[in-house]
Amino acid sequence: MKKVSVKLILLFMCFVGFSTIAQNKKWTLRECVDYAIKNNISIKQSELDLETTAIGKNTAIGSFLPNLNANASHSWNIGLNQNITTGLLENQTTQFTSAGLNSNITIYNGLQNQNRLRKANLSIIAAQYQVAKMKDDISLNVANAFLQILFNKENLKVQKEQLANDEKQQIRSEELVAAGVVARGDLLDVKATVALDKQKVIAAENSLFLSNLSLAQLLQIEDFQTFEIAEVDYPATSSPTMLEKPENIVAKAKQDRVELKIAKANLELAQKDVKIAKGAFQPSLTGFYSFSSRVSYADRVIGFNANGTPILTGPLSFMDQISNNKGHNFGVQMNIPILNGFSAKNNLDRFKVELERSKINEKQAVLDLERNVYTAITNAKSALNSYESAIAAFESRNEAYVYAKEKYAVGLMNSFDFAQSQTLYTNAQSEVLRTKYDYIFKVKVVEFYFGIPIIEK
Repeated sequence: MKKVSVKLILLFMCFVGFSTIAQNKKWTLRECVDYAIKNNISIKQSELDLETTAIGKNTAIGSFLPNLNANASHSWNIGLNQNITTGLLENQTTQFTSAGLNSNITIYNGLQNQNRLRKANLSIIAAQYQVAKMKDDISLNVANAFLQILFNKENLKVQKEQLANDEKQQIRSEELVAAGVVARGDLLDVKATVALDKQKVIAAENSLFLSNLSLAQLLQIEDFQTFEIAEVDYPATSSPTMLEKPENIVAKAKQDRVELKIAKANLELAQKDVKIAKGAFQPSLTGFYSFSSRVSYADRVIGFNANGTPILTGPLSFMDQISNNKGHNFGVQMNIPILNGFSAKNNLDRFKVELERSKINEKQAVLDLERNVYTAITNAKSALNSYESAIAAFESRNEAYVYAKEKYAVGLMNSFDFAQSQTLYTNAQSEVLRTKYDYIFKVKVVEFYFGIPIIEK
């Protein structure tokens, strides 16, 4: 009994320990990106599209193979019917079994099968590009959400620290009011500041919760209440990519980015559709073969007596009749399209329009990529300027806050003005954090266009 109890206790401790580890897991950026790529719904849908294109290729390959079909039937004829064995009309009930095998193969159809296979191969490539693009987009979104959580975490620390300082200031003010050194109005100003600080802490906590929820949903994690990321300090260091000429970054993006590859693949697909449609105007040549046989269960005629009455005997065996009644039919058939209600012409015209649309889309994809790259570079430079300005402003606010504390300590500044100085100092701290993570992400975007992955493998 004791051994069983010990085992249960150990099992319970292991379970609790495992649950604690699972709940205390802190996700790194690499883990978040990898998990999102494996579990994100949009990526799964793109991968299913890729599987569909693979099925389409199998269908295109199958069009080169011959068709082969078998058929069989068994019938009962009651009344006056022609005996298919003797050719005579007889009033009787007969049974017949027939079976056949037929096959046909396309010899030539305007190279439509060949072009469909080439199109299927291009569709697979385009779908692969689409999956890669979806993974890139999800990686960027995860990185942005991850950095947003880091900012909200640090901002919450700043707000809590400010609240703690103001609560200490409130205690000190209460003591000074009790001693008659400070007017009661100053204490009320300090209390109002503390109340405002508490509101800011609650707002910061809400922002952190929502950012955690956003990333958890992006990762398809249901238990977002226990979801937590690792607090990693990402320094806002200069990137060698930002020293590159914008023209070099654009050229590298044109070479590597899948957006242009997708547009090019779609253009090639449209070209194949036009070729397939043109093939419908050409004659088609089909080879065919069929085999058939039949079995009758009626008596057969083996001769006639003197008055012309047929002499009957039982039917031949099943296999003998199959062998005796077998027949073969084979040949080639040509189909020349002459008039089909303009369906072939309209189909070709429709694909020509789509081809022109694909050409325009390819040009637009190039323009969009150029604009996105230049915009990313401009945003990164602007974010760096904002970050540097925020640091300079914080340094000034810090000095002003230190000076304000000294003046307030000796009674040369009232509580309202001191609270204003504290608020400006806290806001400057938050602005440094905001611009820092904004700069880090926007540099990541520029590096992304330059071919540097979000997470180094």
